[in-house]
Amino acid sequence: MNIISSFFKKPVCRAQFASDPVFETSGLLLKKEIDRVFGKSIAIREVDCGSDSAAEIELSNLSAPHYDVERFGISFVASPRHADILAVTGVVTHAMKEALIKTYEATPEPKFVIAIGDDACAGGIFLGTYAVIGPVESVIPVDMKIPGNPPTPATIIAGLLTLMRSAKKR
Repeated sequence: MNIISSFFKKPVCRAQFASDPVFETSGLLLKKEIDRVFGKSIAIREVDCGSDSAAEIELSNLSAPHYDVERFGISFVASPRHADILAVTGVVTHAMKEALIKTYEATPEPKFVIAIGDDACAGGIFLGTYAVIGPVESVIPVDMKIPGNPPTPATIIAGLLTLMRSAKKR
């Protein structure tokens, strides 16, 4: 009886969610642009070419309940064959060059490539070392650069919004 009555009691504390109004506004604008360019939603395939995992953590935060970007029509996919956008993080190493090129070639047209983080955009602190080729644009064409070490989820959403605004309708 005690267990059943606990369901009807008032909760001791209420869940409070702090919303970021800039993120919410950017996300809603992004949803409209995604609808304009792709119809319903976009699929992103993340490729780590040799990073310190900072940008990957911020990308994975986008799918967490706090940000929940799926409500804006953004999903992350496991296969480049299902992707509209390649989100590349990290400086391109010799070991990852061929894998990046194959992933790029496997992504169907129209496709966009985004370099996320300082390493992917400009090479970062590893530029010029023996294992590094350079930034992403030295291997495949890049449509958008989102700098930062790491860029915040709000910055990534703003970059996606800029990319969608510059894209032509299918």
